[in-house]
Amino acid sequence: MSGSSDWRFVLATDLDGTFLGGSEDDRLALYRWIEARRDDVGLIFVTGRDPRFIADLCDDTPVPWPDFVVGDVGTTIAEVTDGQGEERIAFMLDLEKHIAMQWDDAGDRVREALSDAPGLTEQETEFRHRLSFDYDPQTYHPAARQKIEEMGFDVIISDDRFFDVLPKGVSKGPSLLRLIDHLGMDRDRVLVAGDTMNDLSMFRTGLHGAVVGGAEKPLLEATNGIEKVRQCDRIGAGGIAEAIMAFSLHPVPIEVK
Repeated sequence: MSGSSDWRFVLATDLDGTFLGGSEDDRLALYRWIEARRDDVGLIFVTGRDPRFIADLCDDTPVPWPDFVVGDVGTTIAEVTDGQGEERIAFMLDLEKHIAMQWDDAGDRVREALSDAPGLTEQETEFRHRLSFDYDPQTYHPAARQKIEEMGFDVIISDDRFFDVLPKGVSKGPSLLRLIDHLGMDRDRVLVAGDTMNDLSMFRTGLHGAVVGGAEKPLLEATNGIEKVRQCDRIGAGGIAEAIMAFSLHPVPIEVK
């Protein structure tokens, strides 16, 4: 993999429903296009998923390894090294310092505050600087969100399934910008892509954006009219390819059917 200063174009993409979404033909076309030009195309996963999931995904499927990871809904910032499996994902602790300070080991406090909250079931995955719950909109009560925000944390409800508690001011978009600026990337060369409300902060960064086909309605409503954000017709990976070509971000076309 080449350094970020050599990249003509950088894709910063959500995974579920986005980079992993769409038809098999569209996914493989995009993955092969990226792998064929790793010298001038950078890849950043900006996802709610944790490093272990990403390592298993990239080791066991045709999904290409990224160059960097903004994971755990923006609470992890990491680079991909030459190690093995999950050990390839190395936390960039200097960039995460403010995230850790904002979180301040709050897991137990948040867990206790939401212990009796209806409609919320804590996820089994352990996270470093966040707490995440499965969300049932039928039984959920908004008092849970109010309680957490009064404690000084942010809440993102996405895909009508997930309730994420995050450090104040920390989400995918701000963490991605911190990484981009740290690496000295040209922001005009970056395309962000996503499909749910936990991707909204990426589309508010001023970067080129692809809201892929099949995105949830609240995200479509929230991104309508944002400059440089395209609401794509094609689903998942097909929508990413559509946006790359529509914004003329790379001279080599992606052969999608």
